[in-house]
Amino acid sequence: MTARWLAAFAVVLALAGPALAVNPDEELADPALEARARELSKELRCVVCQNQTIDDSDAGIAKDLRLLVRERIVAGDTDDEVMSYLTDRYGDFVRLRPPFNAETFALWAMPVLVLLAALAAAVTYLRRRPKPAPADAALSADEEAQLQAVLDERRKT
Repeated sequence: MTARWLAAFAVVLALAGPALAVNPDEELADPALEARARELSKELRCVVCQNQTIDDSDAGIAKDLRLLVRERIVAGDTDDEVMSYLTDRYGDFVRLRPPFNAETFALWAMPVLVLLAALAAAVTYLRRRPKPAPADAALSADEEAQLQAVLDERRKT
C-alpha cells in the first residue's frame, strides 16, 4: 500500500510545474505582447521578495509591476524603454541582473573581495600555526635523561 502512495506522490511532484503568480485577468489578449511581457518579467525582481521574479511573486507590488510592464508594452514601448522606465523609477535593484556601473560596482565586486579575504585569512593562518617537529628528530641530552628516568621508574613497578 505504501508503494502506491509513494508512486502517486512521485507522479504529482513530476506534474507540478513552477507556480506563477500571474493571474488570468492580467494577461494581454495578444499572445505576442503577452510573450514579451513574460520575457521582461523574468528580468525584473520583486522589490518585496527580492529573490523572485515579478512573475513568481504574489506580493502586491509585483502585481503592480506586472500590470505596469503590460501597460507600457500596450502603449508601444520597446523592451529597452520598459526596462529604462522601471529602472528610472525603482533603480537598478529592480533588475535581477543589474548592469555593471559605478553604482553597482560593490555588488559585483563583493564576491571577489570576499574570496580574496578568505584566501588571505587561510594563508595567514597556515603560516602562523606552529610547525610540527619532524618524526626523526633526535632528543636533547636533557630529554634523553628524563626519558630514561621515566622508563626506569616504570620497570621498577
